Amino acid sequence: MGEQRELIPPAKPHIGEAEIEAAVRVLRGGRVVQGPEVAAFEDEFCKVSRTANCVAVNSGTSALQLALLALGIGPGDEVILPSFSFAASANAVRLVGAEPVFADIEHGSFCLDPDAVAALVGPRTAAVMPVHLYGHPADMHRLAPLAERHSLAIVEDACQAHGAELDGRRVGSFGAVGAFSFYPTKNMHSLEGGMISTDDAQLARTLRLLRNQGMEQRYANEIVGANMRMTDVAAAIGRVQLARLGEWTEQRRANAARLDKAITAAATPPVAPGAHHVYHQYTVRLPDRDRAQERLRAAGIGTAVYYPTPIHRLAPYAGSGADLPETDRAASEVLSLPVHPSLTADEIDRVADAVNSLEQMP
Repeated sequence: MGEQRELIPPAKPHIGEAEIEAAVRVLRGGRVVQGPEVAAFEDEFCKVSRTANCVAVNSGTSALQLALLALGIGPGDEVILPSFSFAASANAVRLVGAEPVFADIEHGSFCLDPDAVAALVGPRTAAVMPVHLYGHPADMHRLAPLAERHSLAIVEDACQAHGAELDGRRVGSFGAVGAFSFYPTKNMHSLEGGMISTDDAQLARTLRLLRNQGMEQRYANEIVGANMRMTDVAAAIGRVQLARLGEWTEQRRANAARLDKAITAAATPPVAPGAHHVYHQYTVRLPDRDRAQERLRAAGIGTAVYYPTPIHRLAPYAGSGADLPETDRAASEVLSLPVHPSLTADEIDRVADAVNSLEQMP
């Protein structure tokens, strides 16, 4: 596959002078936790989620956990979600005392299969948690009516899908709540952090209480809460990143389109009709994935596997008894290629050429 060249990383978090200056400005100002930067970040992120309210917290996992708590989901309840996701999706369910029930995914989008969800709804089902995996929206046109029919809450795990849409409607606005992550490898970050979106003003107030020890006014605790606040340093960095999210998203989409056109030796990511994919990951399918990954690394192409072990096969959830053939197939075949906005046209072509050379792999 040619001589060794500098590795193209599968992800490349951006921390520039503007982010550094924003952090320093906050540190010099002295208001460093749950202050004006957090409030401004919440207001600005509402334009991304297109919801009336956003509540900032310290991680995407906290966003999911507090969303479930605010909806009153806990012991005795079940939440249907995909196993093909990061463990945080199921961990949030267990942390509130509820039980995750794993449904299979669609072959194309890697997101929840509505038919699989419908088959699992039972008397203890309280919510459905679609994961907009890799930046592709789940089939909310079918999941939302299903949830309404059975009086189930929808908690959207949009941690990888900032700005993704389905027929012009943003993820994070379909359900009772949406959860976003600002981990450094996401399409935008705040070093670490999360955001909860909702149109319900009362629910937003409950979320703000839950993140701050159950109080709105100091020492006037109204409910039992936790410390899941976002710092103003994180919010200031997030605001800088948010200002460039649209530009970065379009670059990711352009990079993905170039890869789609050039790659012939792997199944490229399908996009459902009406879906606006934001390509947190550009994930292909390869039947001999592990060997292909080794060959690509030798060619200087960094890749990653999200996720090699489905949640229902991880130790804490191994007793679920779930039979998820599409999930298991995806876990054995998926490989995420570089698609981040820092890539040059030459680097994208290198990625495509290296993938296509796998056709000659003995």
